[in-house]
Amino acid sequence: MADKKINIFDTTLRDGEQVPGCKLNSKEKIELALALEDLGVDIIEAGFPISSPGDFASVQQIAKVIKNSSVCALSRAVEKDIETAAEALKGAARPRIHTGIGTSDSHIKSKFNATREEILERAIQCVKWAKNFVDDVEFYAEDAGRTDNDYLARVVEAVISAGATVVNIPDTTGYCLPHQYGEKIAYLIKNVPNIDKAVISCHCHNDLGLATANSISGVLHGARQIECTINGLGERAGNTSLEEVVMILKQHHTLGYFTNIKTQKLNPISRLVSDTMRMPVQANKAIVGSNAFSHSSGIHQDGFLKDAQTYEIIAPEEVGADGSKIVLTARSGRSALAHRFQKLGHSFNRNEIDVLYSEFLKIADRKKEVEDADLQIMAKNFEVIPS
Repeated sequence: MADKKINIFDTTLRDGEQVPGCKLNSKEKIELALALEDLGVDIIEAGFPISSPGDFASVQQIAKVIKNSSVCALSRAVEKDIETAAEALKGAARPRIHTGIGTSDSHIKSKFNATREEILERAIQCVKWAKNFVDDVEFYAEDAGRTDNDYLARVVEAVISAGATVVNIPDTTGYCLPHQYGEKIAYLIKNVPNIDKAVISCHCHNDLGLATANSISGVLHGARQIECTINGLGERAGNTSLEEVVMILKQHHTLGYFTNIKTQKLNPISRLVSDTMRMPVQANKAIVGSNAFSHSSGIHQDGFLKDAQTYEIIAPEEVGADGSKIVLTARSGRSALAHRFQKLGHSFNRNEIDVLYSEFLKIADRKKEVEDADLQIMAKNFEVIPS
């Protein structure tokens, strides 16, 4: 059963904070870190300590207050980066250093002006440096999504031999299709002799809208950690959305995968992150969007009122949402209108609803949404009509 446990690595405080306008101060970071721990996140990537004195201080403070989750700090494959990360993590109960280097030919040639052999040596060296400070070392092969599989397997085998406990296979540009990403993970499982000594992690970006699908494909092919953010925040088009992958695994429970996430806290933490980072959540966002449990089509409303599971595969309370909503528009039907009148304390028979529905459509054609106040006026006017 342990092999089916999926570790949730949250990088809202690091990759999520890279979104323009989402900069957090130390107090805000600590508040969110405590909320993430309460949510049940296994690993919290608290920041990139070498990047600024402020980020160093934030990681240092988070490391001191978080007790149940691992606290992770990012670094490049640079000795000073790793030393700084280790210093920031000194107070952590469960410290992890996340270090690595680009492995695609694009990164090797254009970014580093190096050779594959030189990058392999640097990958091994950075893990050895990190291992001097912490037992838990995660290596990232940046742009693994576009890295040749044979070479990637060589790098992964080498860094595990050097002491890496987790190997991150990022689809840094969000380029892979789900089957391609899954096949890459499967290739590593099959072709890296010491792969059983480390956890494979998925870190997928959403440039083509495939981050969630790719992460799930990675899990199905052997990965046991997903790197994600609340609300899918992150560089460019964002990262894998925590709430999406967690609920996919929970809904497809027959697969046997599970996480430690307390799903009833998903909507509250989504709102907290949105408010704190000043980044609104799109209304149609899965799981946590304001319309995620709203029904406005007459066909959908009728089916939902007969049996909620007709159009809702997740109960709102399961993810801490306020509840399902019947939104009255020109697309709504009689059953939804009767339902809303009943909630307002008005009980009308079928013939009366037919009469009221004609009046309702006139209002609905003028307004985007018919509100309770409109219905109260309709009910009052209807009741004074002589029989």
